[in-house]
Amino acid sequence: MKGFFYRFLIRLTKIFGPWVFTISSRCIACGYFLFSGNVKESRRFYRIIYPRNNGLYHLWCTFKQYQNFTTVYFDRLLSKDQDNISFTSRGWEHLEKAIGGSGGVVLMSHLGNWETAAHLLRQQHDDWNLLLYMGIKEKEDIEQIQKQSLRESGIRIIGVDRDGGSPFDVVAGVRCLKAGGLVSMTGDLVWRREQRSVPVKFLGRQALLPEAPYVFALVSGAPLFVFFTFKTGRTSYHFTISQPICIKPSSRAERDEAIRQAAQQYADLLEETLREHPFEWYHFERFVE
Repeated sequence: MKGFFYRFLIRLTKIFGPWVFTISSRCIACGYFLFSGNVKESRRFYRIIYPRNNGLYHLWCTFKQYQNFTTVYFDRLLSKDQDNISFTSRGWEHLEKAIGGSGGVVLMSHLGNWETAAHLLRQQHDDWNLLLYMGIKEKEDIEQIQKQSLRESGIRIIGVDRDGGSPFDVVAGVRCLKAGGLVSMTGDLVWRREQRSVPVKFLGRQALLPEAPYVFALVSGAPLFVFFTFKTGRTSYHFTISQPICIKPSSRAERDEAIRQAAQQYADLLEETLREHPFEWYHFERFVE
């Protein structure tokens, strides 16, 4: 979906109602499902989750995944009108304790709607120091709209391209944590082959997770929190925030193992939540070997 068409669709939605956006986005999702060429990775993923089901079932799962993905764009519209949004949460007190004290690394995922999570997180406490690391994709118009929307809500964003970020970007994140702020990072996407990663067990296979969030936590002394947001109604959501995951090795020699254990904790939570929400997995690239 190109940026100019996305803006045009938003204008039509404001005039005629949300049904315009819903129908149009679902038709576009059908087109991607039929012609994008990425369906095979999703089918493979659902084959791993549901090994006893046949290929038609895996194809149906993929179609449902593509259709559900349209809600991410619609939620972006809703997030600008916070008066109409309600949510419930589990574990919110963990972030309340961290902010202003130890700070925390918030691990977002391509499971559920992390963008809505960021908006709602900011809306609850507009005085919170929140820094969000986001990958940069070339020629992605909607991504620019997405970033602008987050910036307008008061979230500081640092864009990281596939060649790696600047050392100053790392310093900014550590400073934010040292000041008791929250640094949000993607926990389930390795951008490039040479990027430092951590192998974990996921769905009975091996997956690679980015090492950066765990290094941030190790260096700053801040705990990690696994954060999920799922839609429970047209304008309602549910948050889950994990118990703090701390990385405190007793010696330098134990750092790698401490990072691996923390990464496995995240992977276990991700797998558990994925099995509860299998059609809200919006990771369209290969994740497990």
